Amino acid sequence: MKSPASHCQLARFRFAAMLCALLLGIGACSAFATDVVTYHNDIARTGQNLAETTLTLSNVNSSGFGKVFSVSVDGVIDAEPLYLSAVPVAHMGTHNVLYAVTENDTVYAVDADTGAALWHVSLLGQNESASGDHGCGQITPQIGIAATPVIDRGSGRHGTMYVVAMSKNSSNQYFQRVHALDITNGKEEFGGPVTIQAQFPGTGDNSKNGFVVFDPAQYAERAGLLLLNHVIYTAWTSHCDDRPYTGWLIGYHAGSLAQTSILNVTPNGNEGAIWQAGGGLAATGKDFFFLDGNGIFDTDLDANGFPSQGDYGNAFVRVSTKSGQMAVADYFTMYNTVDESNADEDLGSGGVMVLPTMTDSKGKKKNLVIGAGKDSNIYIVNRANMGKFNPNNDNAIYQEIDGALPGGMWATPAYFNGSVYFGPEGFQMRQFQFSNAKLGTTPTSKSATYFEYPGTSPSISANGSANGIVWAIEHVGGSDVLHAYDATNLGNELYNSNQAGSRDHFGTASHFGTPMIVNGKVYVGTSSGVAAFGLLNKAR
Repeated sequence: MKSPASHCQLARFRFAAMLCALLLGIGACSAFATDVVTYHNDIARTGQNLAETTLTLSNVNSSGFGKVFSVSVDGVIDAEPLYLSAVPVAHMGTHNVLYAVTENDTVYAVDADTGAALWHVSLLGQNESASGDHGCGQITPQIGIAATPVIDRGSGRHGTMYVVAMSKNSSNQYFQRVHALDITNGKEEFGGPVTIQAQFPGTGDNSKNGFVVFDPAQYAERAGLLLLNHVIYTAWTSHCDDRPYTGWLIGYHAGSLAQTSILNVTPNGNEGAIWQAGGGLAATGKDFFFLDGNGIFDTDLDANGFPSQGDYGNAFVRVSTKSGQMAVADYFTMYNTVDESNADEDLGSGGVMVLPTMTDSKGKKKNLVIGAGKDSNIYIVNRANMGKFNPNNDNAIYQEIDGALPGGMWATPAYFNGSVYFGPEGFQMRQFQFSNAKLGTTPTSKSATYFEYPGTSPSISANGSANGIVWAIEHVGGSDVLHAYDATNLGNELYNSNQAGSRDHFGTASHFGTPMIVNGKVYVGTSSGVAAFGLLNKAR
């Protein structure tokens, strides 16, 4: 039974969710808009928190804003931290809680306002350790929990966090498991964890007797988990491009952890892993989208324009989840997709984002999805007709802006108030503006800072449409920098963590680190913990 305070919290959360839905669209916001329960704030992956009332354009500056505390953990944090307000923590009262996960397979819950420890649990089995990096520097030196978890406050007795963890035993047997943890104490729920096993009809890499087989040693779960219609969807990447591997998506029921469906997008070929720089599968209310990595694409098409062997390497893919079963419903790939895959110049290095419904110059509604990879182009597809494949040109796509990004994307863009923000590798962050449902072909503003590899995945804080701030992490090798920009003009930098000397230094951010902003604070995952930034007068 919920307490009166819980009912008040629920009412506030529902109001904030209504605001988010009005500004962004039904289905894109989390159930509790003032919480951060999934990668980049919502299942559309916009990266925006529109209920931030504390941080403003006037008070985010080096004299009044800075690092307020840090939390130490037992390994690298690659996943974005998550946040729940007013959690009744077992035997410790009610707290706003920050959740962080490490590549050493540990889940931490700390007080989000002070950094005080609340609980932590290891997801390692008996006599197990986290995996090594398999000689691949993309997730290193350990691989444990790489993907951003997802939280459902309505699941289980108190609410549930879903986590995928990789480990191995002393015999070098590898495991991938789905865990469901009580948000108040970290205890396993629904009889979990469940060991991930899968096979899919095909003759591609690692196939046997007409099925490709999921080998837990060959994969890491890096893309942020997606919770959609009571199913947890996982997407799998290889270790570098070390074959054998194919493109796996595997779903689990949120209430029972029973496996619901399996889809392989290169079942009769090879490669085609789902990288997305840690970005989550991006969803509407029923379908989801992703950018697939370099791999086999069948240029021989069936009568409906789909690859004859079901291989979608290096493609922009829409997956239907009708009746809980995954199936490719539509796709787009470039006319030169085979050449791009062969050159490792694929789409799948970047993250995907569902855009809010827009109206074109003729008054027609447009439902669009946007993404970019290594080839410097921005791709925008119509959700109802993505464009498929034409060996001669890309004319069927809704909009393609060639050369819009001078560097490749190893990051996820963000959206706010009609603008999209991209942080390409090696160059300035760029703001592009929509008008009449078309994206401007040149940036409306740029940051002064150049973001070296892997570029940056920005996040947005705002109070509705006011006080929009773009937050971004700059990787400089050992002493990374948090930046804050005016969302209307990236040329106006409000703050960076070098401005006050060493006061706000936080060390090395995670490889594909994404800042998380909520309730007046900015949280950054690092190689050894979480750094929290906020108003300095509030910290005293």
